Amino acid sequence: MKVLVSGASVAGPSVALWLGRSGHAVTVVEVAPALRQGGYAVDFRGEVNKVVLDKMGVLPDLRALQTGGTAMRFVDEDGRQLMRMPEEFAGGELEVLRADLSRVFYEHSRGQASYRFGDSIASLREHSGGVDVRFESGLEETYDLVIGADGMHSVVRRLAFAPEQVTERHLGYYVAGWEAPNTVGISGDALQYNVPGKLASVGADRRDPALVQTLFVFKSPRLSYDRRNPDEQKAIVREHFEDVGWHVPWLLDALPAATELYFDSISRVHVDRWSTGRVVLLGDAGYGATFGALGTSTAVIGAYVLAGELAESRGDYRAAFSRYEARLRKAVQTTQDGSRTGQFLAPATQFGITARNRILNTKFFMNQMLRMAQKFSNLIELPAYPMLDQGSSGSLASNLSQESGNQPGTPSTAR
Repeated sequence: MKVLVSGASVAGPSVALWLGRSGHAVTVVEVAPALRQGGYAVDFRGEVNKVVLDKMGVLPDLRALQTGGTAMRFVDEDGRQLMRMPEEFAGGELEVLRADLSRVFYEHSRGQASYRFGDSIASLREHSGGVDVRFESGLEETYDLVIGADGMHSVVRRLAFAPEQVTERHLGYYVAGWEAPNTVGISGDALQYNVPGKLASVGADRRDPALVQTLFVFKSPRLSYDRRNPDEQKAIVREHFEDVGWHVPWLLDALPAATELYFDSISRVHVDRWSTGRVVLLGDAGYGATFGALGTSTAVIGAYVLAGELAESRGDYRAAFSRYEARLRKAVQTTQDGSRTGQFLAPATQFGITARNRILNTKFFMNQMLRMAQKFSNLIELPAYPMLDQGSSGSLASNLSQESGNQPGTPSTAR
């Protein structure tokens, strides 16, 4: 079939790889002009994730790029330790920067799919013969299937699903992250500093110690802003943190020059059904929580299951979409609730901050949290799809460098 995938972050290239191996003609469209370089580290835990990454052929490359995980040390304004979360909690069994993960998936999938950067879907019209798609560039094409793998703010979901089918719940917090020069010699553990309703975090870049990566979280009702205007988002971050001390002033001074900013609400999306007709949602577009809900690993597993069910169905996409959702829905609902992430990282009161630190300073509660994270990672029972598992793309480790300076050039507009 001729398949259009919207989104070239993680879920999109994952499903493109599998569909391409299955013989489908796949196009991936991405609104950004090139692969995105920003984003925080993401981790994979449990045997299910390991099996899928191994089947994809990407595991050696990701292991070559892994950060090793970084402990999180919560400190007061003078740098005194209040609580420490070990590497195995923060980084899982395999941790990589999101930009590196996206790049590896792109490199492994671009031989199986065509990529069109700097464009987006403007309209969808489904009929008995397929889906007519008009792009923002003016191009018009017809596809057999359309997959929305374009994140929490999915264009595909907005265009194809009725508003009453979708519930997007703001969970009371926003998160931001950017890269800055390491002008004060940050090293070792990632440092976390709290004031009520806010968290500022800074840690040395594991690939380039001359840089630091930041993570800022703040409590706020829903804000109105332009998602394609980073300057407006930077102003929001500064407004909420301009009165905070510790390392925050110099990190904010570096913000205007940051070329990549991650900024979003901590939210959760619920869709009554993940498919409508010839259109199906994958990853955060259909069952996402912005932060702290195993969204990346779930999207990677979901891509394998969706492609596998399409292969098994031999053209009956309705049956494939139904089985894909039936296999994943219960597990996703269990892991999806990211509502506690903001509350955990940035408790609203000083009492909440103190209580969190005291509780997690005990070995018993830390072990309980580690066991819970491991349990969540293995909720999905992974089916076998012989039609997908016959081949492997092999390792690209020799072509992928761990050094931050060796990034792929801007991809061509189409391949």
